Amino acid sequence: MTQTVDNGSLLNEYYELCKPRVVMLIVFTAIIGMFLAVPLLPPIAALAWGTLGITLQAASAAAINQIIDRGIDANMARTCGRPLVTGRLGMTESIAFATVIGLAGFVMLWFLVNPLTALLTQFALVGYAGIYTLFLKRATPQNIVIGGAAGAAPPVLGWAAATGEVHAHALILFLIIFIWTPPHFWALAIERRDEYAKAGIPMLPVTHGIEFTRTQVLLYTILLVLVTTLPYLIGMSGPVYLLASLVLNFVFLRYAVLMKFAPRPGLPMKTFGYSIVYLMGIFSALLVDHYVYRLLM
Repeated sequence: MTQTVDNGSLLNEYYELCKPRVVMLIVFTAIIGMFLAVPLLPPIAALAWGTLGITLQAASAAAINQIIDRGIDANMARTCGRPLVTGRLGMTESIAFATVIGLAGFVMLWFLVNPLTALLTQFALVGYAGIYTLFLKRATPQNIVIGGAAGAAPPVLGWAAATGEVHAHALILFLIIFIWTPPHFWALAIERRDEYAKAGIPMLPVTHGIEFTRTQVLLYTILLVLVTTLPYLIGMSGPVYLLASLVLNFVFLRYAVLMKFAPRPGLPMKTFGYSIVYLMGIFSALLVDHYVYRLLM
């Protein structure tokens, strides 16, 4: 009985090493990309193997991020309970785990989906786990802006999995997440400014101050409002999406305005939490509109 409990606990540590909540959001946008890429339903093989392969590669990137950032994580309340910090997992098994699931994901995508998806997913993994985590995060306050390209890739990966190509519409989805990332993450960075300073990470609130960061959050949110109208303006989506995006954008913009002109304790974390709901809402609205539009045509 004791062995069963220990095994269950160990599995949970590997699960946490993969940053499951982050990976779920990544995979969600990738799946939406697959459905938006085709008139009706994506091929079953692409949907099944593409989802699993992208999940494994995203989980590998998350694990590598924790391996590299274990020293930083130890200095932050939000991350000090991660398995490599607490010692519940060691470096050897963590590196082996990240390598195995990363390779498995790549092989799966290459042979069971298509080489383009495999290569693009691998580039995204290297961009996040390598370029962003190893270099950008420690080098510049624009780390999340530049590094956001890797995090914005999933809908493009999903599109490529379903069609074998990268369409201009997929790049619109990429752009939405790319512009969403700074206000999403900077809201959290404002709340955790002292922890980032202690860890020596040059996040924008640390290097330029909280007031400047609030301004940037507002400006990027305004830009996000404009970018999220593009699917409607170019005919990619219809009025169902437009209405939903207007409501979602109104709430996000309200949070950004309040952060700038009427800041109060706890507001940055509420903004951060809403930003996750917002992104899921935008992509869900795109999916619903996609099928409503097809039915009406």
